[in-house]
Amino acid sequence: MTKDPRYAKHAGDHLRAWFVNPKTRMNPNLEYAQGIHGICLGTDSGIIDTLHLVEVARATGFLNSEAVSKTEMQEVKQWFREYLKWMKASKRGKDESETPNNHATCWALQAAEFARLIGDQATRQQESHWFITTLLHNQLGLKGSFPQELKRTKPYSYSIFNFDVMATLAQSLKGSGIDLTNFALSDSRGLCKAAQFLYPYLKDKNKWPYRADIEHFNALPVRSPGLLFAGLACHRPEYIALWKTLNPDPTDPEILDCWFQRAGGAGSMAGRVSCPR
Repeated sequence: MTKDPRYAKHAGDHLRAWFVNPKTRMNPNLEYAQGIHGICLGTDSGIIDTLHLVEVARATGFLNSEAVSKTEMQEVKQWFREYLKWMKASKRGKDESETPNNHATCWALQAAEFARLIGDQATRQQESHWFITTLLHNQLGLKGSFPQELKRTKPYSYSIFNFDVMATLAQSLKGSGIDLTNFALSDSRGLCKAAQFLYPYLKDKNKWPYRADIEHFNALPVRSPGLLFAGLACHRPEYIALWKTLNPDPTDPEILDCWFQRAGGAGSMAGRVSCPR
């Protein structure tokens, strides 16, 4: 984007540290994510913590030899190949992929983007099929809401979060079959319906008819990527106009780290999660 090789080199340093160098690289699994002291070593829900790596995988595909050598790039891809295999084959990964809320949506977005990086078209097609047969059927209500998120302690935040991830997943899976950004079931459930439900509450939070989030409610809404993707896909210029007015630079610590905390990070789940030792 900038054509400045300094940024490419710095990105390469991070890729080598996290995924290549045997002294510093992360192991390609999350067996111990969101472990709770005195209760368990890790939880299935911890897999949501690598949602940040979606951006890493996406950006890595744009780097050239100024950032990493061809050999190093293959090692980076091998790391994501092994991690995706663990996500799909491990008990933690399988259980997380079957959750009825935003955790499964986040699992699918990770799988889709990691598969893009390594050229795994079969996995991308599987996620496209899952989007239609499971996500829309099991998570999206007839009016466009996410009923499972509305039951939680932060229904406004979780609803926006799941919408954002759903929209990003649909955008990610373009080219893997049906264009999911404007696809709808026979009862009209799809990204456009979800956007239609949330739009008035993103425009005016005071109209939100459900209970307020137990924390950080006043810091929302902020700029929503789902609103932009839906505005383009659903031909709704008012969505894009609203997206332009929403705050792109929040200062609330939780909102800044929203793709972790809003999804149910370790700090917010410690009092609710139970798991075997």
